Amino acid sequence: MAATTGQAVEGIEQSPTVGRWNYLTVGGLAALIEAAIYVAGIAYFLVVLDFASVTGALQQVELFVANEASLSAMYLLIYVVFGIVLVALVLALHERLAAGAPMLMRATTAFGLIWAGLVIASGMIATLATGVVVDLYSTDPTQATTVWLAVSPVIDGLGGGNEIVGGVWTLLVSVVALRTRALHRLVNYFGLVVGAAGILSAIPALGEIGGGIFGLTQIVWFVALGILLLGAGRREVSTSLREE
Repeated sequence: MAATTGQAVEGIEQSPTVGRWNYLTVGGLAALIEAAIYVAGIAYFLVVLDFASVTGALQQVELFVANEASLSAMYLLIYVVFGIVLVALVLALHERLAAGAPMLMRATTAFGLIWAGLVIASGMIATLATGVVVDLYSTDPTQATTVWLAVSPVIDGLGGGNEIVGGVWTLLVSVVALRTRALHRLVNYFGLVVGAAGILSAIPALGEIGGGIFGLTQIVWFVALGILLLGAGRREVSTSLREE
């Protein structure tokens, strides 16, 4: 009985294709969703809020007070939802690339899951901190500003302003894909540039430039990755249906 159960579980694990969906399709959709979330976040902060023109901490708090509901929703989207969807993409890429470089891909996947956790934690702190700051502002604007000055570096350190963990993951995915000749070579080389930009964001003097380049170029990388994974998923499903 135990042997039969073990064989059944092993069969499930070795067969990632279910109907017309498989891990490649899920991973491709996840990559495209990540790109869309990036675009939504950039549009909201740069166009809707015009956050780049806000310089002082008190001005930031006043902006939070005026846009509390939409800001909280956006924090949930760009941090919490992004991190959850990222887990699906990280696991899909692990399944796709692990056979050719198992040890390196384990390390790569670890960095990807750590990044997802940091991003989710950053979003939860940002959402809660915004609510606290808005509540304090009605009674003591100075204290509200002080609280935001204390919390914002934590948010940035976890995942809002330092992209080193995401950069390392992107870089390692590209290295593994190049070694195993998976995905597309141009996408893999482009991923090396994206990852390097993320790592550079950890250097204070290059933080803003590195973070900006990482965010913009990763949108392109996510889109390319999504297209490649969806194409591979369709081919795998077609092959599976023909064999049946």
